[in-house]
Amino acid sequence: MATPTDENFNDYKRAEQKALELLVAMKAATPKKVDIELALLVAIFELHKGTVGAETIGAIIQGHLKQLLPHYAGKSVASLR
Repeated sequence: MATPTDENFNDYKRAEQKALELLVAMKAATPKKVDIELALLVAIFELHKGTVGAETIGAIIQGHLKQLLPHYAGKSVASLR
């Protein structure tokens, strides 16, 4: 039986897979990276809409970036694909 931590990680991996599938669809919709970046950020704001303020959502995004940066630091662009 999976522990709560294992199940949380499994939930995350399922959501991550869906996000990557969405990214493929978004790339088919527009070649402009800035459009995709902004749309993904809007999705995060919409996820939290009505529960916390914009400043808090910005802090959440920054916190996630601080966690992700070490994982991606030093990797070549080709290795991220």
